[in-house]
Amino acid sequence: MRRVLVVGAGVVGLTCAIRLLEAGHRVEVLTRDRPAETTSSVAAALWYPYRALPQDRVTAWSRATYATLSDLAADPATGVTMRPGTELLREARPDPWWAGAVPDLVHVDGLDGYAGGWRFTAPVAEMGVHLRWLEGRLAELGGTVTRTSLSRLPEGEGLVVNASGLGAHELAADPTVTPVRGQVVVVEQVGLGEWWLDPGAPGGPTYVVPRSHDIVLGGTDQPGETGRDPDPAVADDIRARAAELVPALAGARVLRHAVGLRPVRPQVRVERAGEVIHCYGHGGAGVTLSWGCADEVVELAG
Repeated sequence: MRRVLVVGAGVVGLTCAIRLLEAGHRVEVLTRDRPAETTSSVAAALWYPYRALPQDRVTAWSRATYATLSDLAADPATGVTMRPGTELLREARPDPWWAGAVPDLVHVDGLDGYAGGWRFTAPVAEMGVHLRWLEGRLAELGGTVTRTSLSRLPEGEGLVVNASGLGAHELAADPTVTPVRGQVVVVEQVGLGEWWLDPGAPGGPTYVVPRSHDIVLGGTDQPGETGRDPDPAVADDIRARAAELVPALAGARVLRHAVGLRPVRPQVRVERAGEVIHCYGHGGAGVTLSWGCADEVVELAG
C-alpha cells in the first residue's frame, strides 16, 4: 500500500482518511483548520441529501452512508443516533428522488396547514462528539493530522485526496464551488426526540433537529454570502419559524449561534485526476454523503 495525503479535516476528509487507513494505506491529514473549526462542526447533521447532485450518485452515496451511520449509532461514543422525524410538504409531491436510500419512508396525511409529508428514521450526528470520535478512530488506525496552510495541492509526495471543501475553489482552481451561507441557533433541550423539516417555509428552509443535550434550529440558504458572524435579526426569524413548526420551542433558552459556509457545486466531484483524487462540493450533505464517498475514494486509490 502507499502513502496518501488527505487535504481537509472536515467530516469528508476524516472519513476518507479512515477508510484509506482501513484499506492498509499510510495516511496523513493536512489541514488549515482543526476538525472542530471546520464547517462540519456547525452542521445540524441530520442525514438528508441537501444541495447535492447528481441524483443517481448522491442516492448511492447516501444509502451507503445511512448504513454506516446506522451501525455507528449502536455505540454512544460515536455521537450518532437514529431519530424518527417528518418532512412537511406545502404541496403534494411523489416520493423524493432519494427515497431508495431510506428503508422506512412513508407518506403521512392530516398535517395541519400542509398538503402532507414524509416520515422516516434518519441518523443524526452530534458533530462535536462525532468529529472527536472520527479523530480518535484516525489516530487508533495510525493516521496523523498536521496543521498547515496550503497555497496549492502537494505534488510528488504520493497520492493526494482533495477534500478541501470550499478550499477547492483555490486549491483545485475550480470556480464552480461556491459558498452558501447557513445560520443556526442552538437552544436548550426541551424534551424533543423527533426532528422536523419544512424545506418550503417562506423565510427559508426551517428545521428542528434534537440532540442529546440541545436542539439545532435552522436555517438559512444564502448563495454567495461569506459573512461568518451571526445576524441577530436572522436568529430571531429562525427562532420564530421553529416555534411555529414546534410550539414547544417557544421561550427555549438560547445556548449559542453559529454560521457555516456550505461548499456547493453543480455536481459533487469525486474523481481521480492523475495522482489526485478530488472529493469535494458536497453542499449541505457532507455528513449524508461522507462514508459513501469515502468508499469510492478507496476504490479510486486502487
